Amino acid sequence: MGHAAELLGVRQGFLRSLDAAKLLTPQRSAGGHRRYSRYQLRIAARAHELVAAGTPLEAACRIIILEDQLAEACRINAELQQRDNGPGV
Repeated sequence: MGHAAELLGVRQGFLRSLDAAKLLTPQRSAGGHRRYSRYQLRIAARAHELVAAGTPLEAACRIIILEDQLAEACRINAELQQRDNGPGV
C-alpha cells in the first residue's frame, strides 16, 4: 500500500478510506498486504482528484461508479452499432 500511495501522491489512509467505502477491493498478498491493479490505481487517482477539488468522499465514489457505468454503456453501444453496420448492409 505504501508504494501505491507514493505513486499517487496520497496518504495510505486515503487508500484505506477507498477500501472502507468499497470503491476498491485490492487483492491481498500472502502476508496480508494490499495489492492494487493499474485500473484500481486509476480509480484511486480519480477519487483523489475529486476529493482534492472539494467533493465529499461518498459523492466522489458515486461519481466514479457512474462514470464507469457510462463508459461501459458507451462501449457496448459502439459494439452494437458496429455489429449492425457491419458487412452486408
